Amino acid sequence: MPLNPATVISARQWALLFVGWLLAVVSMAGSLFLSEVMDYAPCVLCWYQRIPMYALALILGIALWTQDVHVVKYAQPLALVGVALAAFHCLLYLGYIPKGIQPCSQDVPCSDVKLQIWGFLTIPLMSLVAFLAIVVVLFLLNRRSHEEK
Repeated sequence: MPLNPATVISARQWALLFVGWLLAVVSMAGSLFLSEVMDYAPCVLCWYQRIPMYALALILGIALWTQDVHVVKYAQPLALVGVALAAFHCLLYLGYIPKGIQPCSQDVPCSDVKLQIWGFLTIPLMSLVAFLAIVVVLFLLNRRSHEEK
């Protein structure tokens, strides 16, 4: 139920908002599963990526509940920060980032491959895909809300 009864969003806008929120919640749950259940210690870059993802789960959840399509202006910058961090982490994994600018410690190095699915899908790549998917969903939501004005 929206907080402002005058604000009613279309079913498509609600669905896009729900998909964005679901992506953030599944990503958050996945990161918690990997660290708490599988006992993978998150590196510094993983922690930095968790910050915008957890915030997105909260912000998009509130926007879904209040039916606020204007959440794009708050959520999109967070998602883009997440894309930048995840892309940097992927480049580090691939060996393109010199050791001098790697933010990770010796205890939990960012370049260690802890999980690899299907021979190519790593934790940083999953993060990058999740953030990019949220960026696309928010872009579509923003475009849809401008079309309906």
